[in-house]
Amino acid sequence: MYNRDESLSDPPRKAFLLGLHLKGDSAIEVEEHLAELAELTTSAGVEVVGHDIQRRPTPHPATFIGSGKAEAAAAAAKELGADVLIFDDDLTASQVKNLEKIAELQVMDRSSLILEIFNQRARTREARTQVELAQLRYTLPRLTRMWKHLSRQGGGIGVRGGEGEKQIEADRRILRQRIGRLERDLQKIEKTRAVQRHSRRDVLSVALAGYTNAGKTTLFNQLTKADEKAKNQLFATLDARLRKGALGPGRIAVFADTVGFIRKLPHHLVSSFRSTLEEATAADLVLHVIDRSHPAWEDQAAVAEEVLADLGVEAERILRVYNKADRLHQEGGPSADGIWISALSGDGLDDLRDAILHRAEALGQPVDPPWPEAVQQRIDAAEAALAEDL
Repeated sequence: MYNRDESLSDPPRKAFLLGLHLKGDSAIEVEEHLAELAELTTSAGVEVVGHDIQRRPTPHPATFIGSGKAEAAAAAAKELGADVLIFDDDLTASQVKNLEKIAELQVMDRSSLILEIFNQRARTREARTQVELAQLRYTLPRLTRMWKHLSRQGGGIGVRGGEGEKQIEADRRILRQRIGRLERDLQKIEKTRAVQRHSRRDVLSVALAGYTNAGKTTLFNQLTKADEKAKNQLFATLDARLRKGALGPGRIAVFADTVGFIRKLPHHLVSSFRSTLEEATAADLVLHVIDRSHPAWEDQAAVAEEVLADLGVEAERILRVYNKADRLHQEGGPSADGIWISALSGDGLDDLRDAILHRAEALGQPVDPPWPEAVQQRIDAAEAALAEDL
């Protein structure tokens, strides 16, 4: 029997992935989503040993994929040495409970996997606070299945007035109190970021946003001469990092590297990372970085633009940047609806800087203000207050 207290980061872990093909879904799209789930699983440090897709008109209310399919998937997973089943969609608390009873394996859904990755990557005080808040918001409605000690209460779960029910309510109260404290902590962090943004109000602000692993951090390094670690993995960046960069002689901007987007991004994650995403919301201009070499780049671009729209970023403030042109043997430069670049080689970056200046001037934003040393000192101090690395 599996141990629910085991983390995905405890090696070795092997996963069997499961997707659901509903009536009306595109077979190609379902396969692409499952391939992305495999990337997420690998990013969490877990080996993918197999996968399967179940066709159904609608999700099964008790087991999502049906009890027969669950039994077959569990048998296939065990034969391949898997110790966790990971589903490409969110599951209800009862579905997870029923599936774990059938499979006798740990069961995770897409949201819990993303939260696991974020938990592994969180390094700063802000990121840790945001991740813990997202985890608790995810946990609260699933409390009865996630806390093993509840099953040992004498009154039993769901027995009115029993010890189990009292313990559940006590645990819920503790979680709500902790969520409240974390929300207050984030409010303080948001105020710090607001002060930071106010200190550079006369300087053009440019945020880099887009689908995860589109090359935002590599582009950030090129534009700002920074030395941030750029990794070929999903969600390598969790914190909004700020640096100044030159757009031309005497023309300066502040660039912000932000957390990436993904399909089916859990709403509680977006809510918890509001202070980080605020950099994109408040920026004068947003560079929507698109991995043009990815076979599903159009879908990824649509996902990112939908999230940006939900955050309140107007279309006129968004400039499309088609990255990884080198992989397609495409030269950098302007196109009808954006700029082609290779953040890795630097090809097309001069055209991108020109496009930023042109768009900023069209929007009436400052592009050549002075850069007092005091402004840089305030930005550095604000970043230091947020950093507090582990």
